[in-house]
Amino acid sequence: MSPESQIPKSYNGPEVERKWSEYWLENRFFEADPSSEDPPYSIVIPPPNVTGVLHMGHALNITIQDILARWQRMKGRNVLWLPGTDHAGIATQNVVERHLAAEGRHREELGREKFEEVVWRWKEEYEPRILGQIQRLGGSCDWSRTRFTMDEGLSQAVREVFVQLYEEGLIYRGEYLVNWCPRCSTAISDLEVIHQPAAGKLWHIRYPLSSGDGFLEVATTRPETMLGDTAVAVHPEDGRYEQHIGKTVILPLMEREIPLIADLFVDRKFGTGAVKVTPGHDPNDFEAGRRHQLAILSVIGEDGTMTKEAGPYAGLDRFEARRRVVADLQEKGLLTRVEDHDHQVGHCQRCDTIVEPLVSTQWFVKVQSLSEPVVEAVQKGDTQFVPRRFEKIFLNWMNNIHDWCVSRQLWWGHRIPAWYCLECEAILVAREAPGSCHQCGSSSLRQDEDVLDTWFSSGLWPFSTMGWPEETLEQEVYYPTTTLVTGPDIIFFWVARMMMLGLRFKDAVPFRQVYITGLVRDEKGRKMSKSTGNVIDPLEIIEEYGADAVRFTLSITAAPGTDIPFSISRMAGYRAFCNKIWNAGRFLLMNLERHQPVSTAQIHKLLEQDGVQLEDRWIVSRLHQVIGSIETNLGKFRFHAASDELYHFFWDEFCDWYIEFIKVRLRGDVARDRKIVNTTALYVLDTSLRLLHPFMPFVTEELWQRLPHEGP
Repeated sequence: MSPESQIPKSYNGPEVERKWSEYWLENRFFEADPSSEDPPYSIVIPPPNVTGVLHMGHALNITIQDILARWQRMKGRNVLWLPGTDHAGIATQNVVERHLAAEGRHREELGREKFEEVVWRWKEEYEPRILGQIQRLGGSCDWSRTRFTMDEGLSQAVREVFVQLYEEGLIYRGEYLVNWCPRCSTAISDLEVIHQPAAGKLWHIRYPLSSGDGFLEVATTRPETMLGDTAVAVHPEDGRYEQHIGKTVILPLMEREIPLIADLFVDRKFGTGAVKVTPGHDPNDFEAGRRHQLAILSVIGEDGTMTKEAGPYAGLDRFEARRRVVADLQEKGLLTRVEDHDHQVGHCQRCDTIVEPLVSTQWFVKVQSLSEPVVEAVQKGDTQFVPRRFEKIFLNWMNNIHDWCVSRQLWWGHRIPAWYCLECEAILVAREAPGSCHQCGSSSLRQDEDVLDTWFSSGLWPFSTMGWPEETLEQEVYYPTTTLVTGPDIIFFWVARMMMLGLRFKDAVPFRQVYITGLVRDEKGRKMSKSTGNVIDPLEIIEEYGADAVRFTLSITAAPGTDIPFSISRMAGYRAFCNKIWNAGRFLLMNLERHQPVSTAQIHKLLEQDGVQLEDRWIVSRLHQVIGSIETNLGKFRFHAASDELYHFFWDEFCDWYIEFIKVRLRGDVARDRKIVNTTALYVLDTSLRLLHPFMPFVTEELWQRLPHEGP
């Protein structure tokens, strides 16, 4: 029985996917060879967090990267697609803490060392699952080079970068106002604060003039923070208050005398035009406090309760303190009116807790000198954004960037390589743990308790994964990488950090192109979330519809920079497309007489002969037009256009027209005509499967392997 006659009538997706995944892995087809003379093409994967499972956004990102990697391999490029995972400090610690809480345990009870052991076990359990999910989707990564942001090599790179930046004066430790999450008990960056609309209030409060001849009315959205006021401010050109500037007022409830200052940061149209200044709990007030040498009082603590500086309100939860303060102001006749006021309230990205601006001692990176080369590189075109509109957004942010707070009050992550001398209080920053203090010689040293921001280590990803700080052939060949595929939500978290650190430590941009995908939404255009109940598990739909159908649904809707309305019903249609490919391939393999490979030169020579039917010339001509179009569209990251053209060519033109036309000819009496149609159909099928392969690797591999190929 011939192999063709053994082709199953129905396409068995799960069986085919398992077979070829194992085959690809066992034969190590995707391993890059840095000694190859072929032109390089490289991508580093945005490392998914080791917090559980992949979501549809990951599925889109993996699909796009795999299309690019397979396409470039088929073009003869030396492709490195480097995989790995991220330790994801806050996210992973939160997940593990919730897991412990369900067992009635807490990390403080375990202690730092035992807790870290628990998290490492979590990583060892979940990392293989995540990598397996990428493989299940068909990801053709170089699995021999899989990295983790806390493996030994990358940890060495992190220490090296921290120490070098510190020695150059670009990392410093200081007191500054930061975003503090009371739930996560750590500082978080501005980028990790999600501002959500809230229906609040605007309280108008009387601040008595110290002279005793009147009041100033001050409006605030946070009356509990007034306990830490150290001034009241007005605009210097506001004639309503000109005569009071330089005088003092009495802070209600605290009975503390504070100055009335003039500063341009005051918005004369907000409230009454007079604003309370609380340097310890507001970023604008903090800067104003520096300008006017005001005292900084912290009346809200790291746990979200009021501190002793809050006087009689000490120990209260911050929101209970608000209620008490408002009630007391009303009782004393100092609350003049309350207005409804809609505003934006910052929430922690990880746990949704309302963040608190707090003054804290942290480690910072001076970013000004690091950001300038990035701006220049993008403006010169060394790195290009697709779509181009993201370039303007990126440059605007880079030109207004603030120093980067890189310390986090966590136990999971890269411990800051700084030690404090308990004798002379010297700070020692070193690549390895010092044995003694370089100033006084004491061996009584304590390492900093904090860890580094996750984005610090992942900012080194494009070159630390290739062996830096050692000089390696991989860096020489594959750095800068060719393409980065990422989402719009981490342009500033990750893309900016990689560009700053890549230019500083490798003297070259980390990637030539940044392709920004859209966000995957449900078919109604809503953001996927557990609360909405519209989250889709990629593995579940792969089991039901097959990896090829999932991939094709994502690619055909992936217009550059636009969100993707993911439709289950539409995916069912692309599962039907998989079956159409299978049925067309099965029909031709079972009916074609010619079973030798056909080259492009051979098909051209054949079509030049007399007696060739119009449909034969037409289908080959259309095929070559499609080849050119696919090349152009993929080069421009127009995955939707390339997918759509392949879909309609294969289904409408090849199957519904050409194959229907030739069915009679395949059984005809004229041997020469049968040869022509056999050769043409085989060539078009072979080439179509090659074109479809980056998008739908499993069904195309199964059919293509049944075609005739050149033997050894």
